[in-house]
Amino acid sequence: MSVLRCPIFELKAFSTKSIRASQVGARILRFGTHITLRTYAVQPIPSSLHNTITEMSSHKPSVRSAVNRGREWLKVSSLSQLESHSRFFLTLRSQGGTYHSLILFRLTPTQLPESGVDGSNMSSQSLPDQIYVMEANCPHLGADMSHAEIEECDTGVVAVCPWHRYDFDLKTGHSETGLRACTFATDIRAEDNGTEHIWVETPEDGREWRLVEFRPVSEGMLPFLLQQGDTYNCITEFADPPPPPPDLSHLSISSPEPKAPEPLVPAEDPPTTLIQWAVLILNTADPMLKVQRTRHAVQLFRTGQLRSIGHRSTNAPRPPDVPPREELYVRNTVDPGKIARRKNRAVMLHALANIEQWAIDLAWDIIARYGPSHPDLPPAFFADFTKMALDESKHFSLLTARLAALSPSTPYGSLPVHAGLWESARVTFPSLRARLAIIHLVHEARGLDVNPGTIDKFRRAGDAESVRVLETIHHDEVTHVTTGHRWFTWVCARQGVDPVPTFREEVKRGWRGDVKGPFNAEDREKAGLTPDFYENLKGEMENEWETGRKEHATVGVGY
Repeated sequence: MSVLRCPIFELKAFSTKSIRASQVGARILRFGTHITLRTYAVQPIPSSLHNTITEMSSHKPSVRSAVNRGREWLKVSSLSQLESHSRFFLTLRSQGGTYHSLILFRLTPTQLPESGVDGSNMSSQSLPDQIYVMEANCPHLGADMSHAEIEECDTGVVAVCPWHRYDFDLKTGHSETGLRACTFATDIRAEDNGTEHIWVETPEDGREWRLVEFRPVSEGMLPFLLQQGDTYNCITEFADPPPPPPDLSHLSISSPEPKAPEPLVPAEDPPTTLIQWAVLILNTADPMLKVQRTRHAVQLFRTGQLRSIGHRSTNAPRPPDVPPREELYVRNTVDPGKIARRKNRAVMLHALANIEQWAIDLAWDIIARYGPSHPDLPPAFFADFTKMALDESKHFSLLTARLAALSPSTPYGSLPVHAGLWESARVTFPSLRARLAIIHLVHEARGLDVNPGTIDKFRRAGDAESVRVLETIHHDEVTHVTTGHRWFTWVCARQGVDPVPTFREEVKRGWRGDVKGPFNAEDREKAGLTPDFYENLKGEMENEWETGRKEHATVGVGY
């Protein structure tokens, strides 16, 4: 007799419980030091569902089955580009604006069942059994699967969710819990020049899919691939899980009176949710500690070591109106209009580092400020913005390190700085939709416009190292605008409004003056911003602090 497994309850215990097989089916799921015992009622399957379930359980995505369904295929990368890492983030966008986040797993031969192979060689003969693509979020509660454990079981290889230990077959997506993750077939095709590429089956709910993000999941101090046209150059990745960060304490100004360093994790009331970590980081004045806490919090979130996101809690902490800064940094803060146009490289790097420090706060602020007021936000939202916070902390570290190497006499915080970016964000406090529009689709998109010119200034000065840093930042910022577009259109869809006129109305209310070109149309389009979003766009907000906004945008990388 066929049976249908239905979850009944979860029991956390320090030892397994004896349950008669005649009463239930059971699976033990490991989670930290606990054992979760998930039980299932054994019930007859209604005859009307039998054929459907049999078909679902026997389906294994493959090249042949995908072709028969008439699905589209998308070229992802060459085989050689998969050698640096074993996991990659993929973000796809359809012609209609639908987004899908995927994870590509490249298994080593030793991870394959009964492989009997030692080493990690990669050849086109073995790759069909080594490369798997599945949805990036667990279908249970939406956990980020980028740090899922890969385990071998009787039926094949499974990815185990880091939050609740749900496992999903990498071929079929099936789980013994009864859930199923979406998996996508892959194919290896040779170009005319003999180069072999990985192609991935696209989702069903869209047409003319485009790869808008392809980046490795950090696995230590390894290179990542910076896309430049159809080629990729190797750039050092910000490690995750993070190793001990470099000592950059000498790069920033400090208070006149020495004070005891704060611990990475507070001894009293340590954060246990993502929202609590976000508020703690926002209230961290020391920029280097802010970077370290960002790396630590993102790692805890990705690996399932937090109690929860915490945005549905009735007592979630509130973020500060203005994140604190170190005392001497505050003394050097001036109105944006009083900062002269930047020509010196050290001054420019200092200004960019200041922007990136505020960008770290903005990534955490959108989580802490809007999460509790929007309980319907899915875990993918928090995964995207924690990744953005990690990127911004990487950018800040790269810029301050480069500043120290180029001009030791001007450590970070020793030159005039401004808080114009945060002041612009304060206008959006009442509305998540306004925040996404003004910060991510105006400020960050403006960064895409001016980045190439800033990079060219350093290139003309023969500063190849700074060019490498700024190109890394620019590549990441394209994905940040993509994230802003993804969640702005998501909010619009939930509210039943058209994204383009809604965006233009938000800019009219929350921006002052024209949004001027020249525009980096190529990167804007890659991020989802077609010309109807930004051409002939003008804000009508009247606020005194807005005067001089243009000054800090002229050399901005990212914002």
